[in-house]
Parts: sequence; C-alpha cells; structure tokens
Amino acid sequence: MPVPVQSNSAPQAIGAYSQGMVHDGLLYLSGQIPLDPSTGQMVEGDIALQIRRVLDNLQAVCAAAGGRLQDAIKLQVYLTDLGHFAQVNQAMEAEFAPPYPARAVVQVSALPRGAQVEIDGIVALIKAG
Repeated sequence: MPVPVQSNSAPQAIGAYSQGMVHDGLLYLSGQIPLDPSTGQMVEGDIALQIRRVLDNLQAVCAAAGGRLQDAIKLQVYLTDLGHFAQVNQAMEAEFAPPYPARAVVQVSALPRGAQVEIDGIVALIKAG
C-alpha cells in the first residue's frame, strides 16, 4: 500500500496531492516549484536561485521519507523558457555525481503560481546490491 510523505521543510501542497508517495522502495516526488516553505512565497532572484530552491524542497521531501535526492532514478524538469537549460545542467552537476539520474527537460507554457521551473521525480529508497 502506498504511504504518503509529508515534510514541514518543503512547501505544503497547493492542491489535492501529497508531497510524495512511497511504494515498493521508491519515492514518487510531486512537482516542486521555487516556493520558500517558511513564507509560502516564490523565491526572488535569478533562475539559478529558483532551481536551487526547488532542489532543496525536493531534498526535504526525500529526507522525510528517509532518503536522499542524490538517489534519484528519474527527474522531470519543466521550464517556461528552454533558454534556462544551461542553468539546469549546472545545478544538476552541482547536486549529483555520476551516474546522473535519467532526466527529461521540457518547455511548458505555464506553471503553478507563475513559476519558471518545476521538478518532480522518482527516488530509490532501498540501495540495490
């Protein structure tokens, strides 16, 4: 049976969904946008700061599930401007070590609350081998 994950160190859900769900040793992360969990407001600043906030939010949900974002298997990145692709790569290189998680980056017309970036993914909670 899937188990919901809740972290007070990540923004509260702004809809009918859980921050994450654990099932069979995998954590399914709902999309996170650059909301500051302490204020509920969007992070001000350039796209690099916004991506950093999103990764921090995802890490908080991972920690609540007993995992680490660095054990991500697959990430989906949604951008309102693919011109920010290089900043996504820089953030991923800073956050992860090879082998990097599988990833998709797509441009979308809009994201919740006017965000420029959203990331969701799947994280392994049980190490193979």
